[in-house]
Amino acid sequence: MTKSWTRAVRFWGYDTSIEYSFFVTVDALKRVEPHLRSDEEGFLCAFDENRDLICQTAAAVHSLDRKGRYELVGADFS
Repeated sequence: MTKSWTRAVRFWGYDTSIEYSFFVTVDALKRVEPHLRSDEEGFLCAFDENRDLICQTAAAVHSLDRKGRYELVGADFS
């Protein structure tokens, strides 16, 4: 089954020389930015304003299960 990543912000993280892909879903962005604007600029602004929290959460999720791609969802930010 293929997932659609069109409603997410994608970024890459590194662990030594290995690159990992992360997708922060709109649900996750709404969790960290309750007044999220539902357009590309709103998604990117919410990501930028919450970058530290998103990166900390990505690192925690990555430490639980090493795989090449991760989807960060609202429940990851509880």
